[in-house]
Amino acid sequence: MPRTDIPKAAVRAEAARLKSGFEAKGAHPVEMDVLLPAEVLLDLYGEDIRARAYMTSDPDRGEMMLRPDFTVPVVQAHMSDGAEPARYTYAGEVFRKQEVMPERANEYIQVGYEVFDGANPADADAEVFAAFSDALAGYDLRAATGDIGILVAAVRGLKTTERRRAALLRHIWRPRRFRALMTRFSEGGTDLRQQNLERVTANLAEAEAPFIGLRTQSEIDARILALKEDANEPSISETEIELLDDILSLKETVPNVLSALRDIVVDMPAISEAVIRLSRRADAMAARGVDVEHLEFEASYGRTSMEYYDGFVFGFYAEGRPDLPPVATGGRYDALTAVLGQGRSIPAVGGVMRPGLMLALKGDA
Repeated sequence: MPRTDIPKAAVRAEAARLKSGFEAKGAHPVEMDVLLPAEVLLDLYGEDIRARAYMTSDPDRGEMMLRPDFTVPVVQAHMSDGAEPARYTYAGEVFRKQEVMPERANEYIQVGYEVFDGANPADADAEVFAAFSDALAGYDLRAATGDIGILVAAVRGLKTTERRRAALLRHIWRPRRFRALMTRFSEGGTDLRQQNLERVTANLAEAEAPFIGLRTQSEIDARILALKEDANEPSISETEIELLDDILSLKETVPNVLSALRDIVVDMPAISEAVIRLSRRADAMAARGVDVEHLEFEASYGRTSMEYYDGFVFGFYAEGRPDLPPVATGGRYDALTAVLGQGRSIPAVGGVMRPGLMLALKGDA
């Protein structure tokens, strides 16, 4: 087990050292409030975030939330009055409920580095990854990378209805639900779609109780109409389902993944631009001294824990310690800047690391 007796003063000193390193790379230091308005975070993540965050209420400010991370408030501040390009760094506590894994800390210090620069996104990705790789050198950590943008491009290119594409895109970060939808929309799901429609209509027809519920009758009618239309729509072809499976199963070094993806592009040209971006990022990483030849890439990486990332994602993990959370994570979040920018957006990428975990691992070495 990693040490749990690291003095907080030592963690703060390590955080200050890491933050100073990012400042030396040109990042502007920023401070963010510990108590944040809950409305924006609830809009972004839905009610599910209540199970992971500490909530409170203020008579003047409404529902508030103890800071679950820094990225959202940093993006809000930048989109409000930040100049471009911009680089930021910060350090401070974040608060996460740990109901599933109570052995993990529910309060810990993060140090982050965020880059808002649209001139060369591939190089910005490489800059952030290399900065983290340098800061974590000597900790014997395994680096993992992925790219949510490849799967997003594949889904957007499917020859099916806009409703089905939207459903799949909405659940990219929920792998089980995504898989269930793939099955339902496939040729093998034809009977399932019909049975789903029949079950819903039968339940309504047999209901003897008066109409009670959160949905209006018009919403129920619209849902039934959508189920009818979906039942009558042609299935997503087995060829496209297999190509999606091929992408999701990719787990190799970056050069080998690139080779496999270039083969898939022949049958799924919709991912062509995303593959080109991956290739440019690999070249930019290599130019910054990253050992790309041995760097891991997993197409499904980040789908369960990085919901606001929509492109490049990465993480650093302690070798042989799958029970521990990642020491550092990050990625690209262009879509988040569009949501928080009220119509304005900018390519952005960043990440966070945990100095307390770093000290604990070093103490165990």
